[in-house]
Amino acid sequence: MNPSISNSRVLQAVEALKSGDRRAAVNLLRDELRFGSTEGERWRSVAKLSFDIGAIDVGLEASRRLAATAPVTLERLLDYWGNLANYGQTEIARLAISKLPTAHRQHPAIAHFLGTIAGQEGDFVTAERQFRAALATTPDLPQTWFALAMIKTFTDGDNDLASMEQLRGRLSNAQPAIHARFLNALAKAKHDTGDIEGAFALYSQSAQFRQTEAVYNRDAIDKFADQLCKDFTPERIATLRQSSNQDRKSIFVNGLPRSGTTLVEQILVSHSQVVDGAEINLFRAALIPTRDYSFAGAVDYEKRAGEGSDPWGAVAREYHEMLALRFQTTGLVVDKTLSQSHFMGLIMQALPSAKVIWMRRKPEDTALSCYRSFFSSAIPWSWSLTDTAHYFRVEDRLYTHWSALFPDRILTVPYEELVREPKVWIPKILAHAILDDEPQVYDFHETKRSVRTASVQQVRGPISTARIGSARAYERHLAPFLNAYYS
Repeated sequence: MNPSISNSRVLQAVEALKSGDRRAAVNLLRDELRFGSTEGERWRSVAKLSFDIGAIDVGLEASRRLAATAPVTLERLLDYWGNLANYGQTEIARLAISKLPTAHRQHPAIAHFLGTIAGQEGDFVTAERQFRAALATTPDLPQTWFALAMIKTFTDGDNDLASMEQLRGRLSNAQPAIHARFLNALAKAKHDTGDIEGAFALYSQSAQFRQTEAVYNRDAIDKFADQLCKDFTPERIATLRQSSNQDRKSIFVNGLPRSGTTLVEQILVSHSQVVDGAEINLFRAALIPTRDYSFAGAVDYEKRAGEGSDPWGAVAREYHEMLALRFQTTGLVVDKTLSQSHFMGLIMQALPSAKVIWMRRKPEDTALSCYRSFFSSAIPWSWSLTDTAHYFRVEDRLYTHWSALFPDRILTVPYEELVREPKVWIPKILAHAILDDEPQVYDFHETKRSVRTASVQQVRGPISTARIGSARAYERHLAPFLNAYYS
């Protein structure tokens, strides 16, 4: 195959996306699978582009081809296995690893990977065994110390804590992202032992390292929220074409990170009619035809679609097709993608039957939890307490706006009330999602599934009020947030 032809198809796909034609871009990438070479480094960029636009099957095949490219490397294999795990195909990765020679299976990177997926599935005994196997071979693995720290509780005099303190002194030349992750783990260990001063100092150092990754643009988020509130009014929404799609394939759970969204997801997934859930990030891909997710972009999309067309029905069908690819099912899925408040109006436009559960939690508890969490994706506002206050206020404004526009379709669930009175609130959640009450949803922690968020441990236990008021211990340290948010 002529490399220039392959490059041309990928470039054409990028151009199609710029013009808002996701379908054409996906078809071009599928053609590249059909006619392109079976190996090559370029499959890395093809995989990334495919995952970004929800072409999950293309992305996985591109990732597999990259892994098969000579010379075969562990880095590429781990990337492929990680993608399989990300998209619900963990067993394929496990099977591939099981076929490796014993010496290869004992590589610390593979042990770390197996520990990670075991932890996500709630098998913390296996996860710890794998992490310790990796550390026994290579003690100076900051990522593995982080993973171990997230699934254990440290105590005074803990040998692991002593080992981490020693490693800290040897990390001066580590990459900022790796250094930040390790400091976050050490902070968590200090928190477990009740050393609030030491923990907060380390959380702050970790956040400072992460600030080199990206910048939080307050002006941009303010302008975007202003425009949403200005444009999405009942009068202007009424000028958009109605979607013909009445299918209900998902239940939307919205809210700030660490506000209880994973808890509600786990409750819903325990229902017999709900098959799975995740921070899917697929509706954004379905909205590529709008180009910028704005009302003006929506109007322009309708014009390009032409008279007599069903543009919002088409968006719904794209979204549902991507859901089927991701979960290999036709059942209901919980979509708890972050920041869906930024295109809630278009979700409601394309999916007239959509139901939304919006979690609300005490701001300072949420802020502290976000500051303490090491999110795998870059969330720049969470690395500064004042930026967090700004972002929370914007989200408050969007919540008020959308819940006033769609009062019958958005159910507000206060986290504190849910954990205090689950037998009151779980039936409300089920009724809003048009699901029958079932006994197993109250024992949601017994449901076996993979959880990839920072709440992986919390949802494995019964519902608890223990985290209400968690910010009190850090109240003095949270002054920048409290002053900025409540002023």
